[in-house]
Amino acid sequence: MTRTAPGMWVDPQHDPRVTGVDPVGEKETLWEYLCRYRMTLVLKCEGLDASQMARRSVAPSTLSLLGLVRHLANVEHHWFRRVLQGVGERGPFELPGYPDVDFDGALPDATCVDEAWQAWHRAVDVADDWMVGEDLERELPYDGGTVEARDVLLHVTEEYARHMGHADLLRECIDGRTGL
Repeated sequence: MTRTAPGMWVDPQHDPRVTGVDPVGEKETLWEYLCRYRMTLVLKCEGLDASQMARRSVAPSTLSLLGLVRHLANVEHHWFRRVLQGVGERGPFELPGYPDVDFDGALPDATCVDEAWQAWHRAVDVADDWMVGEDLERELPYDGGTVEARDVLLHVTEEYARHMGHADLLRECIDGRTGL
């Protein structure tokens, strides 16, 4: 198939991030941005095997696409499960005393990759279910004070935005593929 926009990750007419939906209101707009960043993560990892997913950026960094999937599963879990829903269970890739286990444990193994995607999808589904009908101005207890649901949604979106820059560079190092 001939590309119509070779500098883009996918041609605009095939880009799953373009939904044709114009969000109305603050909550819908913020949620749409987060969903697009999530889809970008999926696109940047598409077609890679376990070894490629676990490939580290540069020594001594443990940054990899697989590590990002695991880390973002923890991020989703922490903010939407712990903070917004008050559920105290630890994240899917958390281990007390090992702050970077999400990256350090990203091994070039198909089972590890499958577990990461399953945990990420579960965390995303929980977050999506929570957002339905939620008020962004609602304040919740957090870290000795309070936090608005709006701030959590913005923070998670910012976390994805920052890491998608990492994903761009990681993917380019793996196979040279660039673009949005």
